[in-house]
Amino acid sequence: MIVLTINGQDRQIDAPDEMPLLWVLRDIVGLTGTKFGCGIAQCGACTVHLDGQPVRSCVLPVASAVGKKITTIEGIGATDIGKRVQQAWLGIEVVQCGYCQSGQIMSATALLAEKPSPTDADIDTAMSGNLCRCGTYVRIRAAIKQAATGQATLPQTIA
Repeated sequence: MIVLTINGQDRQIDAPDEMPLLWVLRDIVGLTGTKFGCGIAQCGACTVHLDGQPVRSCVLPVASAVGKKITTIEGIGATDIGKRVQQAWLGIEVVQCGYCQSGQIMSATALLAEKPSPTDADIDTAMSGNLCRCGTYVRIRAAIKQAATGQATLPQTIA
């Protein structure tokens, strides 16, 4: 048995040390907001925070998360920055299919925690490992900028 701190709660987990954190979160804990995309840490759909840093949970052995704070998409809204990002995502209407969006939100939140007023280059760097098959990158950038200012808007369309 190992103990993981997930979204502020300690949980006892019975899993092999080498099991990817993604499968522990989804299959054992039941937090299915973190998605499986590629399985090789290239698409970003599985992004979670480990001690505030974005990591790809599909390749991270669960043993590497012991003693660290894990935040998933289900818990990110409990933070001020996470709440602002989620509100901006809704206000800008970023989501199309939605599959990649939990990973996108996790990366955007980590960016704003590190750089509260990111430049376009900062956004490009932070978000470069998150793929969106629907191509909502313009909306993602707009939502990050809106979350940085803290100003909520009504849903709008960004071309």
